[in-house]
Amino acid sequence: MNLLVEDNPARRRFEILIDDALAGFTAYQPRAGIVVFTHTEIEPEVSGQGVGTRLVREALDQVRARGDRVVARCPFVAAFIDRHPEYGDLLATD
Repeated sequence: MNLLVEDNPARRRFEILIDDALAGFTAYQPRAGIVVFTHTEIEPEVSGQGVGTRLVREALDQVRARGDRVVARCPFVAAFIDRHPEYGDLLATD
């Protein structure tokens, strides 16, 4: 299985592809130096297989690499950051 997480700025979302097919996304609103995550969706056929976790981890890694901060309005992203305190430094005030 080939997994790829990529930013799709035109659609304002990070997408996870499995064997080149869209398996889910996490939507965001860009601000100056801040990425506001608003919603995450994973296709039902891959739900519960760690796809959402992989998507959010790699999206946050890309945000960190750009030097941006995060506002986690999406409950899935917020829960991920709560469970993985190594990403807590990315949080900005809303």
